[in-house]
Amino acid sequence: MDVNSTVVFADLTGSSRVFEAMGNARATDTVTRLTQWIGGVCQAHGGRVVKSLGDGVFALFSNAATAMQAVIELQRYHQKRLMTWPVPLRMALQIGVASGEVVEVEGDCFGDAVNLASRLSDLAGPGQIWATDATIAQLGETAVRHRDLGLITIRGRSEMSAVHRIDWQEEMTSFLTLPAALTPLRLPDSSLGQIELAWLDVRSTFRTEELPIHLGRVSDAQFVVNDPRVSRLHARIELRHGSCVLTDLSTYGTWVRFHGNGGPSQEVALRREECVLHGRGEIGLGAPLSDFTAPTIAFNTTGAEVQLSRREITG
Repeated sequence: MDVNSTVVFADLTGSSRVFEAMGNARATDTVTRLTQWIGGVCQAHGGRVVKSLGDGVFALFSNAATAMQAVIELQRYHQKRLMTWPVPLRMALQIGVASGEVVEVEGDCFGDAVNLASRLSDLAGPGQIWATDATIAQLGETAVRHRDLGLITIRGRSEMSAVHRIDWQEEMTSFLTLPAALTPLRLPDSSLGQIELAWLDVRSTFRTEELPIHLGRVSDAQFVVNDPRVSRLHARIELRHGSCVLTDLSTYGTWVRFHGNGGPSQEVALRREECVLHGRGEIGLGAPLSDFTAPTIAFNTTGAEVQLSRREITG
């Protein structure tokens, strides 16, 4: 029988590094304890653990609100705990949430929502929660602050899916107090006034209240980079707490390199991750900046604005 449920996939990232640092026996014990804790939090919020998946948990909830409460508690508590752990042992959580009809057969669960939640967990970056439109719609009075990531291609689906990232940080999220329909967050104390983008002879300027904007290959992106390695919506630039944040949304990744007084820094590779843009430097879309053929955007943050322009790298 089909039952309308909310599905949660919560996965630990970086477990391979932990096994290398701790050895198989200790690492297995650590991962097992963490997945048991994840399952316990889900159960405390009325969820049912369908199965453990090595370094992850698949859980089922009767409604979206309790599922969201569980995953936000998971991220908040785990993030505080990670701050006390040595860097090589830190395993962040990435979580996917989807709602819809689920079929239960001999203790296992099947359905589009199951597949979607699993895919979103894979796509979400470390420390992130991604949720479907259906989940957000069901939250109603218990809506949480979220950011619309737009339409994203999900492997195995013929149509693109609308996806949201949950802002679970305690200073940003509060149950029962936020409206269901959210407007872009305006930050009056922002140090940024506008973002100017240039590609060849095309220049665009966006005020901070118009953010976020997207870099990508299709016309839906506000800044178009026409290269086959660039995803349709490759990356997003948004204003957050007065800082300009670049988030990778792509298939092949984004690379950032900063230029300071001491010369260029090492490249920062982003795979469904984010970083703050500061000073000046370069952004590579779809290929490392060490690849001279990479579509590369030079950026410069100056005073009250951030400027980006197309830059040809010739070696």
